[in-house]
Amino acid sequence: MIFSSHIFLLYFLPAFLLVYFLVPARWRNGVLLVASILFYAWGAPDFILILLASTVANFYLVRAMHQARRPALRKLFCTLAIVLCLGLLAYFKYANFFVDNFNALLAAFGLRPVAWAKVLLPIGISFFSFQSLTYVVDTYRGVNAPMRRLTDYVVYIIMFPQLIAGPIVRYTEIADQITARRRLRWEECLQGFYRFVIGLSKKVLIADVIGRTVDTVLASDLAAMDSTTAWVTIIAYTMQLYFDFSGYSDMAIGLGRIMGFRFPENFDNPYTSTSITEFWRRWHITLGTFMRNYLYIPLGGNRRGTARTYLNLWIVFLLSGLWHGASWNFVLWGAYHGLFLVVERFLSRRVPWLETRRRHPLFVLPTIIILLVGWAIFRIEDLPSCWLFIQRLFAFTFQSLDLAANPQYYTTILIALLFAFITLFPFGRKLQRVAFYTDFRPAVHIPVWAVACLFLFFCLGALTATDFSPFIYFRF
Repeated sequence: MIFSSHIFLLYFLPAFLLVYFLVPARWRNGVLLVASILFYAWGAPDFILILLASTVANFYLVRAMHQARRPALRKLFCTLAIVLCLGLLAYFKYANFFVDNFNALLAAFGLRPVAWAKVLLPIGISFFSFQSLTYVVDTYRGVNAPMRRLTDYVVYIIMFPQLIAGPIVRYTEIADQITARRRLRWEECLQGFYRFVIGLSKKVLIADVIGRTVDTVLASDLAAMDSTTAWVTIIAYTMQLYFDFSGYSDMAIGLGRIMGFRFPENFDNPYTSTSITEFWRRWHITLGTFMRNYLYIPLGGNRRGTARTYLNLWIVFLLSGLWHGASWNFVLWGAYHGLFLVVERFLSRRVPWLETRRRHPLFVLPTIIILLVGWAIFRIEDLPSCWLFIQRLFAFTFQSLDLAANPQYYTTILIALLFAFITLFPFGRKLQRVAFYTDFRPAVHIPVWAVACLFLFFCLGALTATDFSPFIYFRF
C-alpha cells in the first residue's frame, strides 16, 4: 500500500483517522500499532512476522544491555542488537549482490557458479534498520533510557507514516510524543492535512507526470540520443526524484502532524545549494544526520588529521551509495560525491577566500551540473549504458525540441524547476515560509482547507487516469 493510491486515500486513511480520533487518548498507540501492521502486511505479508520478531528481539536486547552491570556484558548485548539490525539489512538487501558478483568471479576463472535462490527485498528495510540502530546506539551512549513498554517501542519503529521511506527519526526526537501526546488541536490537524496534500501533489501532479516520459526515453536507444534530449531527460529525472522523495517526506510529516507527532524535516531546498557539501546538508537530511552521528564521527571525523578526514568522507559516501542500492552504479555514485566533497574541503583549506565567494548564487549552476551527472550514474544501473548516456550529454549534438509533441511533460518540467529554485528569490522564500512553516491565522483556515481539498480532488482524478507508480525510494 502506498500513500498515493485510492485504497489508502479513500479507505485505509479515513477509516484509521475515524477510529484514531474516536477512541480515548490512551488507546491511540494501540490503534496506530494495529494500523501500521495492516499497512505493512498489505504490501509485504511475507515479511511482517520478520519485522515484528526482529523488533521485539531488539527491544529486549537493549533492555538487557541497559540493565547489565558489567561493561563487557553491555558491549555484548549492544553488539548483538547491532548485528541483528545490520544483519537483516545485509541479508535481504545485499545477499543477491554479493552472490552475483562472486559467481561472476567464478565464471571468469571457468568455475561453476554457486546455486542461489534470489532473496526478495522487503520494502522499507533500510529505513527500518537504521531507525532501530539509532535507538540501540543512543541507549548505549546514554542519550536516552530504554523504553518501558514493548508496544510503545514497536509503534516507534513501525508507525506507518515513516516506516517505508523515512524520515529516519531518532527516539529522542519524539520520545515524549510517543508516551504522552498532548490533546490534538484541529488547527494542527489542518496543518498536517495541508502538508500531506502538498506532498501528494508533488508526487502525483509533478513526479509521476515527468517519470512516465523519463522511463520511456531512457529505455530507448541511448546511442542515437542527441545532447538536447539527454540534458532535458536528466533534468527531468532530477526533478522527478526530488518531488517524488520530498513529496513522500511531506506526506509522512503531514500524517504525523495529524496524529500529534512532529517528525524532523528531510529536505531544505537542496537544488539551491552552492556546493556539494551544502547540498548534502539539505538533501535527505535525516540520512545525512545518521551518517554523521553513527559513522563519520565514530570513524574519527575530522579529529585525526587531514588525510584521515578525507578518508572518512570517502568511506561515508561509499557506504551511503551502497545503502541506496545493491549495485555498482550506486557505489560509483557515492564515490563520485565523495570525490567532490574531498575536493571542496581541500580547496576551502588552501584557498580561504573561495569559501566566502562560493556562497554566491552563481555557484548554483556548476553545483547543479555536477549533480545532474551524478543523478545519471544514480538512475542508470547498467554501467556501460550510464557511460554512454554521459557521453551523449557532452557530445554537443544539440537539436531543437518539439514542444508540441508532449506539452504536458515540458510544462511540468518548467513548473518543477520553478518550485525547485523559487527560494533563490525573496518572494519565493516568503512563499515557502507561509506554505510550510508559519502557523495559520484563524482567518485563513477556511481558504487553506478549500485549496487543500481542491488539490486532493485533482490528485484523485490524476490517479484514476494513470497506472500504479510506487515511490522511488521504496526500493531502497
